[in-house]
Formats: sequence, structure tokens, C-alpha cells
Amino acid sequence: MASGRAARLRAPRTTHASFELAAGRDPVGIILAQEADRLQDLLPLRHSRMAASAFAFYRGAPAVMAFDLSTTPRTGITVQASGDAHISNFGLFASPERVLVFDANDFDETIPGPWEWDIKRLAASVVIAARTNGFDAKEARTSVTKAVCAYREQMARYATMPLLDIWYDQTTAEDIEAMVVKETRKAGTARSPKDVRARLDTVFTRARGKDQMRAMDSLTEIIDGDWRIKDDPPVVGHFEVPGGAPALEATFNEYRATLAQNRREMIERYRFIDLALKVVGVGSVGTRCFVILLEGRDHDDPLLLQAKEATASVLEPYVEASPFANHGERVVVGQRLMQATPDIFLGWTRGPGGRDYYFRQLWDMKGSIDPTAMRPAGLRIYGALCASSLARTHARTGDAIAIAAYLGSSDTFDGAIADFAEAYAAQNERDYKAFLAAIADGSVTTGPG
Repeated sequence: MASGRAARLRAPRTTHASFELAAGRDPVGIILAQEADRLQDLLPLRHSRMAASAFAFYRGAPAVMAFDLSTTPRTGITVQASGDAHISNFGLFASPERVLVFDANDFDETIPGPWEWDIKRLAASVVIAARTNGFDAKEARTSVTKAVCAYREQMARYATMPLLDIWYDQTTAEDIEAMVVKETRKAGTARSPKDVRARLDTVFTRARGKDQMRAMDSLTEIIDGDWRIKDDPPVVGHFEVPGGAPALEATFNEYRATLAQNRREMIERYRFIDLALKVVGVGSVGTRCFVILLEGRDHDDPLLLQAKEATASVLEPYVEASPFANHGERVVVGQRLMQATPDIFLGWTRGPGGRDYYFRQLWDMKGSIDPTAMRPAGLRIYGALCASSLARTHARTGDAIAIAAYLGSSDTFDGAIADFAEAYAAQNERDYKAFLAAIADGSVTTGPG
């Protein structure tokens, strides 16, 4: 507690309210520099997706915000930071016990770093989503302060809990239902608890149905009696593997060696069927991301894995370098630390050409809600849910007592971060307009997407 309060001398809570643009800051230049080693023919698709809205641009520009955060006050309290904790990087998925849970679900940028950078990125995303949805300033302010308050109050609870209780804590579908019903009653909206439960049940049912067999229906077809991944240019397509089958086998063997013994033995019972490149997300477009089709007992026993390229975290230039030589290992270790129930097939490897990858299941009851389609009440609840999950990841990997002591019981920090989020949302709008101008003058290319 003394350490957390002492951090207020290094970085008073009110100093988080604003930020100053660094000299020579060039958001479009930062984005283009990050793309230098990506698949160049996919970059027009990435730019088109980022150009869809200010929120989509924000999703694709974590490197820009990392640059900006590097000059903001630091408390000196380190956690396993997400590096990209915006509200679209949280969602539903299945735990190994087949329970539907809600947690952070993107760890490409994770690295030990300042906890306050994550809450700033989350808070700014709430305001940007609110503005994208046409909310007025008061509605946006209420949404972001609700989120930061939820983080602060959840961290205070974790500060009083035994470490094992923090480690085992998780947010289930039932927890979400109870929270939403409670908040709906508190807000006095016209919706009845029965209506709220029915809407949530639709979301949960859709997530539970997004499983391996659903993925097979969407991504594969039968050719000459065998399953194959369907080509769907430019989003899905086959390619020539450098080094051929021997290189692919060696890469997959290295991945399996990173799994626990029981899971390694299970996946060794599957045989390889097919491999294809698959474009995912917004910010990830252009990185090498693959779908791997495996078959177990027979044709009715498929397993679809995703192998995603892992490059240096956008935070790495501004924090201590990653201790891992393989960025896939950095992502996997970070996810295992931060996520309450990580994927049982999570592992890493180094592929042909020396590129780093991490593996996971493609779909496993994956569900999400589009924040740019939310009403004010929904965004308030969803932002708070994401913030509570973020607090759990920080409490699992950092000093919850010190962070809680720094935050305190007043709303001083809440207001400061809300001010920052509003200022950064305005800056993101200016960056987005600069990006659109670069598209208009031809310095940034776009394509169908």
C-alpha cells in the first residue's frame, strides 16, 4: 500500500488527464512503417478496413497510441500489459471445462509494461465507440467514467483477495446475466429482466454454436471425397509452403513440443489435412495467419487450428525488451498469465523463413458484440465488463494492492482518465482524417474489403 501511494508522487493521478503530442509525430508514417514486413498484396485490404470508421482506424493503429503513451506519466507499477486493450479485444469463448466465459481475447502486443497504458487504451476506445454511435458528450462521458470506476472498484476487491482466489476468478455467462439485469434495474429502463435475459440468451446461444463443426461448414468443402479448406480470395487462399512438407512437419513438431504432455499426446492423434492463408481482424491484416485443418478419428472428427504470426509488440520500443527470443512464446506466455482459461492448444513455433507463430483453436464457442452498434445503456454495461476483466488480468500479473492504493477510493483517477479518453478520441479523429487524406492523395492504397 505504501508503494502504491508513493507512486502518486511520481505520477499524481490528475496528471493522467492529458497528453502532449511529441515533436515530429506522424501517425500515417507510423502505420506504414509497421507494415514494411507484412504481405504487401494484403495491405490495401487492411487500409480499407481501417478507413471504415474512426473506431476501425483506432483498432488498426495500436502502434500510434503506443508512441503517444510513451510520453505520458508512469506510476512505475508493472503488469503483464495487453498493449491493445480496446473494447473489441474482449469477448466470449469456451473454457477447457466447456463453460462460456468472458475475458480478454487478443494478446498479440502483450509484454510487461505500465498498467495505466492499458486502461487508457480501453477508456479511449469507449469514447471513440460512443462518438461513432452518435452519442452526445454526456452519454460518452458517462460510459467512460463507468468503465474506469469498474476497473478501480474491481481492483480494490482483488486487493483484499488471496492470490489463489484471484487466479481462479472468472466471468461466466451467468455472471454477465446477473450483472446486466442488475444494471438494467438500477438504470430504470423500459426493458424487463425477462427481455434482457432473452436477448443475452441469443448472444450466448450464438457463441456456443460457433464451434469446430460450424467452422467446418463455413471454411471447408469436400473435394474428391476429402475435406479441403475453401479458397475465398483475398481472405482465404492456398499457397506454396517454403521447404514443402518436410519444413511444415518440422514446424508442427516444434509447436507440439511447447504443449503440456497430455495435450501433446492428444494432438498427435490427429493427422494433417490442409493449410491455407486466412486474413483476420483489422490491425492484423498483412501478417501471416494460417488455418490448419486436422482430422482425428474420421471425417466427422475435425480440428481447425489457427497459426498466427507474432512480431514485436508495439510497446517494446518504450519498455524493457521481451525476455523471449520467440515472439510466439511471448504471446503464449502472456496469454497464459493474463487469461483465466487459456486455450488448451495454445503453443508456439518458428516457421520456415524464421518467422515466429503462435497456435490456438480457430473457433471455440467464440462470441462478440459489436460496440459500434450499441446504445448508451449497452455501452455503459459493456465497457464496465471489459474494464473489470482488464483489472483481473492486471491483478493476476501485478501488485493489486499497490495499484488499488494508487487508485484510492475517490473518483479522482476516474475523472482524469475520462478527460484523457476524450482528448485522445479527438486526436484519433484528427489522425483518422489524416489517414483518409493519405488515401485520397494516393500515398495509402486501398482495395476491396
